[in-house]
This record gives sequence, structure tokens and C-alpha cells, in this order.
Amino acid sequence: MLAGNAKKITMEILGISLQALFSQLLLGLVNGSFYAVLSLGLAVIFGLLNVINFAHGALFMLGAMLAWLGLESLGLNYWWMLVLSPLTVGAIGILIERTLLQWIYKLDHIYGLLLTLGITLFIEGAFRSKFGGSGLPYSAPDQLLGGIDVGFMTLPIYRAFVVVVSLLTCVGTWFVIERTKIGAYLRAGTENPRLVEAFGVNVPLMVTLTYGFGVALAGFAGVLAAPVMQVSPLMGQNLIMVVFAVVVIGGMGSIFGSVVTGLALGVIEGITKVIYPEASTTTVFVIMVVVLMIRPAGLFGKVR
Repeated sequence: MLAGNAKKITMEILGISLQALFSQLLLGLVNGSFYAVLSLGLAVIFGLLNVINFAHGALFMLGAMLAWLGLESLGLNYWWMLVLSPLTVGAIGILIERTLLQWIYKLDHIYGLLLTLGITLFIEGAFRSKFGGSGLPYSAPDQLLGGIDVGFMTLPIYRAFVVVVSLLTCVGTWFVIERTKIGAYLRAGTENPRLVEAFGVNVPLMVTLTYGFGVALAGFAGVLAAPVMQVSPLMGQNLIMVVFAVVVIGGMGSIFGSVVTGLALGVIEGITKVIYPEASTTTVFVIMVVVLMIRPAGLFGKVR
């Protein structure tokens, strides 16, 4: 009898089965991976360029839509589009930076916010008029189909792949920016561009490539999300507000903070869906309000 009670306690926590709990934890970790990669791009752009890029959600959607179009129109599989889609989104970002954003760097943040909001509405409107608002199916590659039995649940191989690739991307980006000469030039170019130019570094080109890399991360996240979410012109709207909250909580411009906070909030959101589902959509924003009251610069941000 004691063994039976112990087993029951082991299999349930607060009346919630371990299978349901761990399933939501996994889902939260997958969502947290998307939050981490997207907020990483936002943190890179804001931290090094001082621009609030509201078009990030639309460029995330663009990455997913390009993956779907590549398969449907050109027959290019997932692995091809995992490379080509971020490169294309990055090239579009470079075009946006050269033609529009470079003129507003020295102006108030509100101008960048309004400009990128306009870009968002244009991109989403163009794709919605062409493809409608309904979701488009996109399958994971054959190599990543199926799941692994881990005892208490079946772990989908593709979702595990998303988590691992996202973590590697975040760690690699952090290392380049914080621990290499290129990253040192980027940080110095933001704080004192004239001094860096005196050493022969082309700062405008560096800024352009930085913006292109930041939005390429959004496109990369879009391709990763395509088999998990239904691809639609409005899929970026569902994530961008949460991702902005993640960046604010982690600290505007903090790369480490955006990654850690994205993963942590994804897990917290997943647990909330099990314990109190009604609050799952607002948990992130409640945490943001509390953090801003205690530490206005964010958990890992620096007071300027």
C-alpha cells in the first residue's frame, strides 16, 4: 500500500500527472528557444545599433514563408531553406538598413519604432493579400520525424533538434560578440565610431552587416518554427510582443540576458499552462512589470 501511494505521489504533483507536466515543460523549452533566438537578434540590433526593430516579427514570418515557398515552388527541402532563407532575409535587412534606417540612427527611438512598424505592416499586408490569413502546413524533414521514448513521455526528435540548434546559435553569437576581435570592433564602433574609423575600420559597413545578421537570426528562427507552427502571414504578430517583453526583462541590448530570459520564460509559460492555463498568456507581461518596478534596466541590463 505504501509502495502504491509512493508511486501515485511520484506520478502526480499537485494533482498534475508528470507526463502532462514534462510535456508542457518541453513545449515551453521549444517556445523558449524561439524567444531566445528572436530576442537575441533584437538585442544585437538594439545593443549595437541602438534601434528598436519592430519589424523583427514580420522578418521571422518572412523566414518561414520563404521556407514554404522554396519547397512548394522550387522543390528545395528543409535543409536547403535552413541556409537560404536566413541569407535572403539578411539581404532584405541590409537593403532596409541602407535605404531607410541609416537616416534615423541619430534621431529619437520613436522614429525607428514607427518606421519598422510601417515595414511590418507592409510585409504582412503583402503576404496576406497573396496567401490569405490561414495557416500553411510545412513538415519537418524525414530525418527528424518520430520520437524517442524517455519513459514518462515521447520526446519528438524535431523539437529536441530545435532546442539544441537554438542553444548552439545563441552561444556562438554571444562568443563572437563578447570574446572576439570582431565583437570588440562592433562594440567600440557603437560607442565611438570616429575613433574606430581612425583605425581603418569601415563602420557604416559594419553597422549594415550587423543589422543584416540580426534579422537573419529572425529568418533562421522562422525556418525552425515552420514545422512546429502553421506558417501564416500573421505568425510573427503572436510572438513579437512576447519577444519584446523578453528583451526588456533581460535588459535592452544584453545578449546574455535575452538568451537566458527567453529560455526561462518559455519554461515558466509552459508550467503555467499546466497549473493555471488562464494566466499563461499574461505571465510574461506580469513578470516584465515586476522586473521593471524592481530593476528598470532589466535583470542583466546596464543603467545608462
